[in-house]
This record gives sequence, C-alpha cells and structure tokens, in this order.
Amino acid sequence: MSLSHAAPAAVSPASSSHAAPAVVSPAVVTVGAGPVSFTDLVAVARLDAPIVLDPAALDGVAATRRIIDGLAVDVNPHYGISTGFGALATTFITSDRRAQLQASLVRSHAAGSGPEVEREVVRALMLLRLSTLMTGRTGVRPVTAETYAAVLNAGITPVVHEYGSLGCSGDLAPLAHCALAVMGEGRVRDASGTPMSGQAALAAAGIEPVVLAEKEGLALINGTDGMLGMLVLALADLTRLLTTADIAAAMSVEALLGTDATFAADLQALRPQLGQAASAGNLRALLHGSPLLASHAGPDDPTVQDAYSLRCSPQVHGAARDTADHAALIAGRELASAVDNPVVTLDGRVASNGNFHGAPVGYVLDFLAIAAADVASMSERRTDRHLDANRNKGLPPFLAHEVGVDSGLMIAQYTAAGIVSELKRLAVPASVDSIASSAMQEDHVSMGWAAARKLRHSIDGLQRVLAIEIMTAARSLDLRAPVRPGAATGAVRDLVRTVAEGPGHDRFLSPEIEAVVALVASGAVMDAAASVAGPLR
Repeated sequence: MSLSHAAPAAVSPASSSHAAPAVVSPAVVTVGAGPVSFTDLVAVARLDAPIVLDPAALDGVAATRRIIDGLAVDVNPHYGISTGFGALATTFITSDRRAQLQASLVRSHAAGSGPEVEREVVRALMLLRLSTLMTGRTGVRPVTAETYAAVLNAGITPVVHEYGSLGCSGDLAPLAHCALAVMGEGRVRDASGTPMSGQAALAAAGIEPVVLAEKEGLALINGTDGMLGMLVLALADLTRLLTTADIAAAMSVEALLGTDATFAADLQALRPQLGQAASAGNLRALLHGSPLLASHAGPDDPTVQDAYSLRCSPQVHGAARDTADHAALIAGRELASAVDNPVVTLDGRVASNGNFHGAPVGYVLDFLAIAAADVASMSERRTDRHLDANRNKGLPPFLAHEVGVDSGLMIAQYTAAGIVSELKRLAVPASVDSIASSAMQEDHVSMGWAAARKLRHSIDGLQRVLAIEIMTAARSLDLRAPVRPGAATGAVRDLVRTVAEGPGHDRFLSPEIEAVVALVASGAVMDAAASVAGPLR
C-alpha cells in the first residue's frame, strides 16, 4: 500500500510497499486524461497543491464537446442532452430551455443536510471530478473544466453536507453543491475559511461563473468522487496507523515481559500471508537487541505462550494490511475510471451506463472499517493487560503510583474500551443496505458515501486507541527500570515523555492523551521508531 499508486498495476504487496513516506506537496499537480495518483490527491486535498490542466487533454475535451454540440441540434432526443433526467428521461426539452434544465438539475440536487463535510474531503472529491472531466468522456466544454480548476486553485471550498448521497448515481448531492459554486451560487468558504456566497467568492477571486450548457449539469454531479476521495485519504492514514500498531504492540510485548520468539521469520513463513510477514518483520526490527526481553529470556522464563493479543499481533495487523492493499487495488482502478452517465465513448457514441454505482468502492470502505475495528480491539486488550496486576507480571495495579490513592491509567483504558465499542458498531457494513429512489428508477443504491463517512470516524478512533496503548506501554516501560527497553521502543517512550509525564501521582489525564494522539497523527511516533530500527513497512 503506497500513496504513489495511481493504477492497479502499480499497487505492490504489503510485504514490500507498506512504508509510509511523508507526503510532500509537489510544486504542481497536472491533471490530464489519465488518472491522478494517490500522492497527487493527498497533496491537493491536504496540502493545497496547485493544479494545472494538460493542454493536450483540454484539446480532447474540446473534441468531445463537438460531438455533444452536434447531438444538441438533432431532432431525436438524447438522454441528458435534450431530455430530462432519471424518471423524466423520456421528456424532450427544447433548445431554449436546456440551460435552465442543467442549472435546475444542479440546484435541485444540491439538497444536502447536516454538518459540513471536512475541507480535505471536498477538495478530494472536486479533484476527482475534475480528473473525470479531463478524460474527454463527459462532453463538457473546456471552459467548464478550467473554471472548476480555478475554484480549487483559489482555495474556495463549497459547503457540502454530511447527508444527501446514496452512492448512486454516484455522490449526487455532494457534487451538486460543488457544481453550484462553479456556477457562482450556493454557499462556500474562501481560502481563509470565511463563509460567504459562491457569487462573492468567485468575484473576489476574479473567476467568471459558468453558465452550464447541454450535458454539463449531469457531468458535474455523476460520479463516485466523494466516496473515492475518502477512500484514498483513509488509505493514507492507514499506511501510518498500521505501522504504528506494530510499534504499539512491540512496546507492549516488551513491557509485559513477552517474547519475540514467536515472530521469527521461519515461523511466519509457514503461513505465507504478505501482510503478516511485513508486520512480523517490523516487530523483529523494533524489538531487536532489547535488554528488557533479554532479562527474562532462556529456560527459566515462566512464560510458556504469550496471550493472543501479544502473540498474534502480526496475524491481525497483517490481515488489516492485506485488506488495505486490496482496497488500494480497487481505488487505483477507480482513479483510472471515467464515471459519468451518459458517457461519450472513444468511437463517438453517447451511451448510458451504470458505472456510477458505488458498490466496488463501498465494499472496500466497509472492509476497512472492519479491519480498523479489529486492530483497535486487539490494541485495547493489550492496554488492559498492562493495568491488571494478575496479568502484568509485577507491575502495580493500573500502573498507579500509590495504590488505593491513585487510579493510574484505569480510566484511560475505559476511554479506549468505549472507542472500541463504537468502532464495532461502525464496522456494520453500509454497503449491504439499499433504499429505492427516483420513482423506483434508481431502485438499488450503494450507500458508499455512508460507508466512507463512518470509516473516517473509525480511523479517528483507531488512532486514539493506539495512542492510549502507546502512552500506557511507555509508563510500563518506565516502571521496569532499571532494566532498559530496546533502542527503538525506547525512542518512542522518550518521544511520549516530551508531551506526557512519566509515572507519578494522578493528574489531569485528558490533555496528555490528546498530546499523544497528536504524535500518532503526525507520524512522529512512526518516525521516532524508524530513526532507530530503520525503515518500517
């Protein structure tokens, strides 16, 4: 799983590609007829990388538009060009009403409700819609693609709402809110985050609003761009978090006086799962040369077998890695797709299709929510072992400083447990649901947008649960003094100590948890471990 992958052929197995390079914003992202890469999407969505449009691709857009212009004057009806939409597909619209038809489509479909969607999600879906426009398969005019790019480059973010998409025909409502902004309508936030009208934002940026021509309203709203954008962003986060899960597990194995013998390469090779091998390799590297492990190794070690939450970490973390790699494969294919309805084919036909259905993306979004919940569940079980005097091999109950007076990290585990319980509920698939719409014309939908929204909550929860385990394991390592942890785990413990105090009397714990969460989210935990252990996968 690598952020540089753009197409399915580029997706490498977890065993060789799971390293999470820092995403450095390129000087510019060129959008042409081919797919944008994972790296480009993250750079535009999160780092505001500027966009330029490939001139050759714009020529292709213009050539396809000439086909649409020819059909617009045909006396025979053509869906989306001279007809209504959905259940109204058989209604012929005269040429003098078609601009109103396209504008009305966008206005009526901009029917979202609820909280605003995050800025990075809106920018991701807009980049992906622009990418599809530039394939030359949608029939828009070049000026429409150019205006769309200008809105992104100006940092203007349309207000998109949490609810409104059924994931078929794609993410209609979210994309319609973005199309409104290109028309100089609706509500947006400018580059500074100030809310204002679309008209005011475009005027301030010197952008001329688009008056939509035939087919363009459809082209701006028919796509899986919202759910796909959130999938790529989730994969970027999981690249970091699944490596961080290995770091947390290594700290726990060490602090709980476990063994690294079970992670031996020959044992792992007996079950040749790629993700498992990568995870076990990380654990071996992280625990290499640990004085703490060496202090109890040998024939006198009373531990026959570690608990599953320690011993089976590579199996669970590895399964999550393999799931993420499958999701990256699907995402790569979707990035290479031109999703619209109807589309202009390479031989010049304008054909209706069902490619806007979000099932391929929805399924893997749900798979990832399951994986995130299970990795978090195992992490929370390791956290709990640190706090239980019956299982933590000599550490004080709840790692408290003065037992009976102090509660130690008791309630930090409650927090992790509450999050894990929520993640299990979020793991219930959205993609198995469907609800009919458009007078039964759209009688099966993907719910891919809903799957993506809940996955974002799942990833946030996983991040917090791992941070609590790392904070807990760091305290356990401190309490094992004077025996020292390994160099890599010790580096993470030292990093935690820059934002959270070591063992001592009870104190206000929430700020310390949030500070460690920030270290996990920034990649600092992963960097600290890798600075000693070498590149982690």
